Formats: sequence, C-alpha cells, structure tokens
Amino acid sequence: MNALRTTFLMVLLVVLFVLVGRVLGGQSGMAIALILALAMNFFSYWFSDKLILKLYNAREIQQADAPRLWEIVAHLASRARLPMPKVYIIPSEQPNAFATGRNPKHAAVAVTTGIIEILDWKELEGVIGHELAHIKHNDILTGTIAATIAGAITYLAQMAYWLPIGRSDSRNGNPFVALLLLITAPIAAALIQMAISRSREFEADAGGAKISGNPLALANALRKLEAGARATPMNNATPATAHLFQVSPFSGRQGISNLFSTHPLTVERIRRLEAMAGRL
Repeated sequence: MNALRTTFLMVLLVVLFVLVGRVLGGQSGMAIALILALAMNFFSYWFSDKLILKLYNAREIQQADAPRLWEIVAHLASRARLPMPKVYIIPSEQPNAFATGRNPKHAAVAVTTGIIEILDWKELEGVIGHELAHIKHNDILTGTIAATIAGAITYLAQMAYWLPIGRSDSRNGNPFVALLLLITAPIAAALIQMAISRSREFEADAGGAKISGNPLALANALRKLEAGARATPMNNATPATAHLFQVSPFSGRQGISNLFSTHPLTVERIRRLEAMAGRL
C-alpha cells in the first residue's frame, strides 16, 4: 500500500508540474515542467530526508554524545528487528520527534532537546517505538515525499502569483489563474498530507506500543507532547513537514488551519492506547 501511495504521489507531482507548466508557458512550459518534475522526483527519493534534517538544524549524534537515548533507540530497534537508524537531536524547546529516510536501511530518528527534558525514560521509549513503527511500516519514504510535494505545490503557487499571468502582454488571458493557485495550492498540499498521515498515526501508535511494550507510557508521552506543542512554538516548523512529527508542531495554533490538521486528535490516540493497555 505504501509503495502504491508513493508511486501515486510521484506521478501526481509530474502531472501537477506539467499542467502548471502548460498554463504558464504553453508547450515549452510543459517540457520544462516535465524535466523539473522528474528531477524533483529523483531528488525527493534520494535527498529529501537530508534536506528535512537540515531544515530543522538536526545534529547527528553518536553513542558517547547521549548514551541513554542511543541505548533506547538501539534496544528498541533490535526488538523491532530493524537496522539501527541514525540518531539526530534537534535544537528546539518544543517536545517532538520524527523519523525520516527512504527505507529501513537508510532511516533516521530525530528528537528535540525539549522532548528529552520533559519525558521520563519509559515515555521516551514509547515515542521512539512510535517512530520505529513508522520505519517498520515503510511510512517514512511516503511521508518524506509528501513533504517534498507539499512544498513544491506551495512553491508553484507562489511562483504563479508573481508571474505575469493575465496581464495585457500575456497570451494566457486569464487574470484569475495566479490568485486561484495561491489560494488552492496550500489546501491541496494539506489534503495530500491528511490523506496519508491520520491513519498512519494510529497504526504507528499501536506498533510503537508493541515495540516498547508499554501503551500507557506512550499515552502519557502524547499528553505531554500535546501540552508542550501548545505552550512552546517551533519557530522554524513548516506546514509541508508538519505531518512527519509525532504531534503537530502547530498544535497551539487556532483557526481554519485546524481543519487541515495532519494528525488525528491526540485525545483519540490516547483513548485507543489506553484501550490497548486494557487488553494486554
């Protein structure tokens, strides 16, 4: 299923670029857009995880840098029968975490400094288990490519807004195209993320609870992460990458953006984990 989703997203990117290229530049615009889309697909498969880690100033660590964190990741990766992922720390006071990479052999787990400060070790195990479940379920490539596509859609909208579409010297003759793209593209990006993310979070919660062996610890961690996201903004967070995080880095923001949340309600995630604990 994830392979089909990834293929769909990559095809969608090509179609989107070609259509926009046609609107902006006719036949030559389509050709240029096709080349750009193919190049972006290549880039998103091989390098987008590195770009995302760099975006959040994530620093790769070794065992000597954070022995307890490293041991938790190594122990749970072994329990999940996964290769040891690279471990990164993000310099942010907001408690959060995400996993990225193109496959389990080339995966990374990133946690913020804030999450290490507020969670006990059992709760941190639950969080790491959740991220390893994303890796085990092969969610990470799909999520990473979705982030690239969402960013590309937003970029296209911004580019279209500044190009001379609809001016008297434009052959397209449609003064509303750029404005329409500017309004609808971020919504389309959010819908792509929603379609991928919400069910995956429930599955990763269940898988992470099994890997860590403690559903209640993950439930407690989610309570703290939700409260932390509300209290402490992540200033460099972007809507295009919000779906990668354990809880939305925009949890504290109110308004219409909540309609396009990339995560299910945290209270529902907690309820399911508590029910899971009752069955064990």
